[in-house]
Amino acid sequence: MLQKKVFILIVLLFSLSCVYGQSAYVTGFVKDDRDKAIEQALVADELTGMGTYTDKKGFYRLEIPADKDVSVVFYSAGHILTRRTVLLFQGATRTIDVQLATNKLTELEEFTIKDQRKRGEAGSVYLDVSKAVYMPSIIGGVEGMIKLAVGSNNELTSQYSVRGGNFDENLVYVNDFEIYRPFLVRTGQQEGLSFVNSDLVSNVNFSVGGFQSKYGDKMSSVLDVTYKRPKEFAGSVTTSLLGASMHLEGATKNQRLTYLVGARQKSNQYVLQSQPTKGIYNPSFTDIQALVNYKLGKSWDLEGIGNYARNRFTFFPETSTSSFGVLNQAYQLSIFYQGGEFDQFDSRFGGLSATYHKEGSKFRMKFLGSAFRTNEYETYDISGAYLLGELQTDMSKRDFGQIKTYLGAGSIQNFARNYLNVNVGDVGMRGSYEAKNNLIQFGANTTVTGIADELHEWERRDSAGFSQPYNPDALPIAGFFHSTASFDYMRVSGFVQDYIRLDSGRLTVTAGLRFNHSFLNNEFILSPRAQVAYRPKWEKRDIVFKLSGGKYVQPPFYREMRDPTGGINKQLLAQKSVQFVAGTDYNFKMFSRPFKVTGEGYYKNLWDMDPYRYDNVRIRYTGKNNAIGYVYGGEVRLYGDLVEDATSWISIGMLKAEQKIIDSPSISGYDSYFPMPTDQRFMLGMYFEDYLPRNKNFKAHINMIYTSGLPVGPPRGHLYQNILRIPDYKRVDIGFSALLLDGDRKEYHTHSFFNNIKKIWGSLEVFNLLSIQNTLSYTWIQDQSTNNMYAVPNRLTSRLINAKLLFNF
Repeated sequence: MLQKKVFILIVLLFSLSCVYGQSAYVTGFVKDDRDKAIEQALVADELTGMGTYTDKKGFYRLEIPADKDVSVVFYSAGHILTRRTVLLFQGATRTIDVQLATNKLTELEEFTIKDQRKRGEAGSVYLDVSKAVYMPSIIGGVEGMIKLAVGSNNELTSQYSVRGGNFDENLVYVNDFEIYRPFLVRTGQQEGLSFVNSDLVSNVNFSVGGFQSKYGDKMSSVLDVTYKRPKEFAGSVTTSLLGASMHLEGATKNQRLTYLVGARQKSNQYVLQSQPTKGIYNPSFTDIQALVNYKLGKSWDLEGIGNYARNRFTFFPETSTSSFGVLNQAYQLSIFYQGGEFDQFDSRFGGLSATYHKEGSKFRMKFLGSAFRTNEYETYDISGAYLLGELQTDMSKRDFGQIKTYLGAGSIQNFARNYLNVNVGDVGMRGSYEAKNNLIQFGANTTVTGIADELHEWERRDSAGFSQPYNPDALPIAGFFHSTASFDYMRVSGFVQDYIRLDSGRLTVTAGLRFNHSFLNNEFILSPRAQVAYRPKWEKRDIVFKLSGGKYVQPPFYREMRDPTGGINKQLLAQKSVQFVAGTDYNFKMFSRPFKVTGEGYYKNLWDMDPYRYDNVRIRYTGKNNAIGYVYGGEVRLYGDLVEDATSWISIGMLKAEQKIIDSPSISGYDSYFPMPTDQRFMLGMYFEDYLPRNKNFKAHINMIYTSGLPVGPPRGHLYQNILRIPDYKRVDIGFSALLLDGDRKEYHTHSFFNNIKKIWGSLEVFNLLSIQNTLSYTWIQDQSTNNMYAVPNRLTSRLINAKLLFNF
C-alpha cells in the first residue's frame, strides 16, 4: 500500500514538472494607494491557484507557464482584487508593479469626487511627474514637461509662455506658498535652476487658463506643486554631465515628524561650449531645499519650508562667427571680443504654516507666513570688433563659401553695473468647509514688497569710424540708462468660492469672487470667476464638457513698473482681461488600453496692457497702460498607452495674439492691431515612450517639438515694426534608459552594499538629435556707408550627448 502511494506521488510530481517545464517569471512590487509596500499580499496564477506572497518590501517573484495567456491575480485583505494577463516566452521575465486600491466605500467616494473636480477644471493639463527624471531635456524637471506641452523656442530657460502670455504671467505655488524667480536674468545661460525640485514632488496641478478664484492674480497659468510627505526613509542621487542632485526623505516611527531635503548643483558649461560664441564659460548654480512637517497633537500640523539658491555666471567671450542669408545671397559676421561678464543671483525663501483640522470635522484652517529675499548683481564690460561680409555663393568659384566682399567693419561695446535687492513678506490664511454637496473655500493675504534698484547701463556702436546713431553735431551713443529707485508698498488680496455638486455629481459648478487692493496706486479690483462641468449619462461614453469664464487681472510688480530707461511708474494700473474657455475631456479605450483626449477653445479680451518687448528671456516693459488686445486659439491633447504600460502624449495648439496702442493714434502703425511678442501661431509637442518587447527595463524616450516663429524687429524701433518672424523652432531629443541594478532581486543580497540600494538606472541622451540650428534672437548691424540694417541670428545649442546615473535607496 505504501509503495502504491509513493508511486502515485512520483507520477504527480512528474506531471507537474512537465506542465511547468516551460516556465517564465513575473516579478515586481505590490503597493497600496499611498505608495506603501504591502506585505503578505497574494500573487497567484488564477487558473491553477499556485502562487506566492510578497515580502516586507512588497516584492514578489512568481513562476508561471510559458507560451500561453496567464491571468495573474493580486489580492490583500482590505484591498480590491486586481488581475493582469501575461503572455511570456520560455525563460522570459517581466516586471509588473501593482497598486491595490483600498476597498472602503468612503475612500472610493472621496477619490471619485477629487477626480471629478480635477476633470471639471477648465485648462487643466495632465502631467505625470514620474516621467520627469527620464525625459531627455537640458532643463528637465517639471518645467521641461510643461514646455513640451505648451510650446517653447528656447531650450536653455525654464520659463514658458502660455496662450499668448509672457513669462511674468505664470503663477507658481509650492505647498500653497507663492514662488518668485530672479528678476535681472537676461539670458537662459544665466538662469540656473528653477525653484521646483522634481525629486521632492508628489503631485502637480497645472492650469493653462480659466483657473479658479483661489489662485492668485496672474493672467495666464497656475503651476500648483505639492511636495511629498514621506512614510519611511528613502533617497536618491543623480549625476550627469550637466550636474548632480540628491535628496533624502524620512519619518519617525510614529509618523509625527517627516522631512525632505534636496540639493542640486548644475553647470551649463558643457552645453554652452556648443554655442557659436566661443570663450570661457564658468556657470555654477546651487540650490538647497528642505521641508519639515510635524504633527502637533491630533488637530494641528506644522510645516516649514526653506530654500537657498546661489547662482554664479562668469563669461569671457573670445570669438563668434555667424553665417546667415539665403542660398544666392549669404553673409557672415565675425566678432572678436574683449572683456567679460560676472553675474550673481542669490535668493532665500522661507515659509511656515500651521494647519488646523480636527479628526472627523469638515472644517479646515491653514495659516501661512513667508519671506523672500533676492540680491542680484549684473556686471559686464564687453567690446567686440566685427567684420561683415558677403559670402561667395557660386559653387563653380574657388572661393565658394568664403567672404568675397567686405560690407563693413565696426565695434560694439556694452557696459552694465546693475544691482537689485527685493524683499517680499507675506502672511495669509486659507480655510474650507465641506458639506454633502458643497466645498466652500476662502482665504486672504497681505503682501509687503521692498525694492532697492540701481540701473547703470550703456551701449556704444561704431561703424566705419562713425558713432551710431550718426549726428555730425554731437557724439551720441546707442543707448544710455541710469536710474535709482527705492520704495516699499503693500497689497492685500482674498477670495471666496463654492464648489457645488448637482445631479449626483454629474453637474458641478464652481463660483467665486476675488479681490485685490494695492496701497501704492489705491486701485481696488473685484474679479468674479465661474467654472461649470457636466458629465452626461452616456453608458458607453466617459466624457466631460467644461466651460469657464471670468475676470483675470495682474497687479504690477517691479518689472512692469520700470520703463526702458529705468524710470518707475508707481501709478501703473493692473493689466486686466476677461477670459472664456470651453472644452471636453474624454476617456476611452483603444487596443484594450486607456486613452484620454482633451480639447479646448479660448478667447481673451485684454485692456490696460503694459506693452513690452523681449530681450532674450528678459522682458522690457514700456511702463504704461496704453494698449488693448485680444488672444484666441485652441488646443488638443491626446494621452495614451500606444505601447502597453508606456504612456505617451501629443499636444497641438494654435493661437493669434494682437495688440493696439491707444495713446499714439497719430503714429502710423499704432492706429491698428499688430502682433504681440508672444504671437506663436502654431505649436506641436510630443513625448513617446517604448521598451524592448521582452524586457521593460530597457526603455527609449523621445521629445519632439515644433513651434512657429515669434515676431521680431529692431531693438529700438517702434513695437509695430516687429514684422519679421524668427524661423520656426524644431527640435528632437532622445534618451535611452536601462535598469542596471534591481536591489530587490535576491542575487544582489549577498553583497551588503546592495541591501540599501533599490534601483540603479543609467541613461544616455542625445539633445538636438537632428542638429538643427534654431534661432533665438538677432543682433542688428547697421552699415554706415549704405545705411542698410542686417539681422544676424543668435543661434541656440547644437547636438550634444549626455550620460546620467540615477541611484534610488
